Amino acid sequence: MASSSELSRPSGTASVEIVIPVLNEEAALPRCVETLAGFIEEHSVREWRITVADNGSTDRTREVAAELAARFAERGPPIRVTYLEQRGRGRALKKAWLESDADIRCYMDVDLSTRLDGLMPIVEALESGEYQVGIGSRLLKDSEVVGRKLQREITSRVYNLMHRIMFFSPFRDAQCGFKAVTREAAEVCVPLVKNDNWFFDTELLLIAVKSGFRIKEQPVHWEDDPDTRVKVAATAAEDIKGLLRLRFGGVPRGVRR
Repeated sequence: MASSSELSRPSGTASVEIVIPVLNEEAALPRCVETLAGFIEEHSVREWRITVADNGSTDRTREVAAELAARFAERGPPIRVTYLEQRGRGRALKKAWLESDADIRCYMDVDLSTRLDGLMPIVEALESGEYQVGIGSRLLKDSEVVGRKLQREITSRVYNLMHRIMFFSPFRDAQCGFKAVTREAAEVCVPLVKNDNWFFDTELLLIAVKSGFRIKEQPVHWEDDPDTRVKVAATAAEDIKGLLRLRFGGVPRGVRR
């Protein structure tokens, strides 16, 4: 029997959960949630929810997330808060996506570097059934990238060239923090991902391709966050290590329902 929320949604639309992985983001989180809430209000035909996935924060992020959940309890959208003591963005996404019961499960970075106008084309592509994974891409012709430092730009392009050469992957930008998966893709692929950190994205996409899921790559407007905490050298080393693990150990294939 369909739930009341399913009965209230127009035919053909999906429930959508947006996960925000956070680590010590007490200052940035309120602005992010307010911006998302405004976007959701403009697209309220769907059933939306937000999950704040805290992975090991030591500041007031957890308390701020709970305060935001209470503030939006009546007006919506509903906000769920999950917490892990162990750090790792991939670990936080695994927990949030596998606990979710939404039809479409998204994630985006708390700094909202990727403009939200790229989200609806991804959601609609997954709703159509033609695609099961959607990703924002900064490397397509119609993408706009603002303020990116030369070191990060070169590192990103070299890395994305590497995975395309090593795996003949059909997607261009594996690392943009703006992705979505269907319920089936999440349940089939996420448990097979071994990495718990930044390589999670690439590993997920390679497993999805190997498992027969189609990927929608959406051009986005992306602005570099000058306050980013991503350590380029350490992240690049982890990513290359992950590519080599999959290249010589094999990419697992999930069994689709």
